[in-house]
Amino acid sequence: MKEYIWVGLDVHVDSITAAILEGDTGKPEVVRLSGDLMKVRRLFRRLAKRGPVRACYEASGAGFVLQRVLTRDGFDCEVIAPSLTPRKPGDRRKTDRIDAGMLARLYRSGHLTPVHIPDQDQQSLRGLLRLRYSYQMQCQKTKRRICGILLSRGLIYREGKSLWTQRHKRWLNKLRHELEGPLQTSLAAELEHLEYLEMQRGSFDAEIERYAQRPPYRVVVEALCCLRGVKTLTAMTLASEIGDINRFRSPPGLMAFVGLIPQERSSGEREYKGPITKAGNTYLRRILVEAAWNNRYRSGADLILNRRRQGQPPEIVAIAVKAQHRLSRKFNKLLYRKHKHVAVIAVARELCGFVWAIMKAAPQYQH
Repeated sequence: MKEYIWVGLDVHVDSITAAILEGDTGKPEVVRLSGDLMKVRRLFRRLAKRGPVRACYEASGAGFVLQRVLTRDGFDCEVIAPSLTPRKPGDRRKTDRIDAGMLARLYRSGHLTPVHIPDQDQQSLRGLLRLRYSYQMQCQKTKRRICGILLSRGLIYREGKSLWTQRHKRWLNKLRHELEGPLQTSLAAELEHLEYLEMQRGSFDAEIERYAQRPPYRVVVEALCCLRGVKTLTAMTLASEIGDINRFRSPPGLMAFVGLIPQERSSGEREYKGPITKAGNTYLRRILVEAAWNNRYRSGADLILNRRRQGQPPEIVAIAVKAQHRLSRKFNKLLYRKHKHVAVIAVARELCGFVWAIMKAAPQYQH
């Protein structure tokens, strides 16, 4: 049987550097190519004549295009997590040749961790949800700028307790017509920008709602909506970011992927556990923490929640009811001795476990 040919790729938009290792050789053969994928395909076809080829490159803004092209041609190519790549503390040299050679050697020795590669539909939906979150952040920044413009001129809203209600928006529109000069121009521009952002965000919500009613997301979204604090947007974010739940053998694996497990620095008799790692998927961690805030009140009858649970399998409803009582009880128990932000992180970690259980119980993931 022929030995593998190991290829480490350093991928950029305009160039691709390939380091090729055959057998037990320590010094790789380095080939620098342009960003044309056809040249990379021709290189791999030449290497395939000498033996089976296994390749890898680090995840970056280049995405999974190269991996999909090579996989479609029948080659084994993986995308590596850059944050988990071993690096020497004293190494201060970094070039494309060095990086490609390091990837080839570490890949041959089995010290690299590949990332999960979503299909193109899942990746596109994930991009839409992340774009919607970006617009939401821009809306919040615009609102803060509007409040700052008015506050610096001594214009303070005192007709109500809450901002950005219908009454507050009428007050802003009144100011837009009453003010004059540069202040009126600034306020009008910011209000028009906010209206545009909110209109685009609304169109994104309608599109996401439409995809949530289609397979393969409909079943898992309706199952996740049985949880308290989880509606369509949250459920779609969980489904698109997690993908196939079967790649996580247990809830702690999903918790580690989200970055909700505590850091640990223990040695000998000394044991120390610090704050959460914050490693992994930031979008999932954010959406789980937001959902966890909804469990700070005592469990009670919820007509809307009960409607969402109608027609769902009994095992999924049982998991959701258990989560509703357990998370509320845990939140209130921790509030007596912990800060509310510490409590919500602990609740979000347990909510992550219930998300794993519900997705495992969904029919589309049972195989």
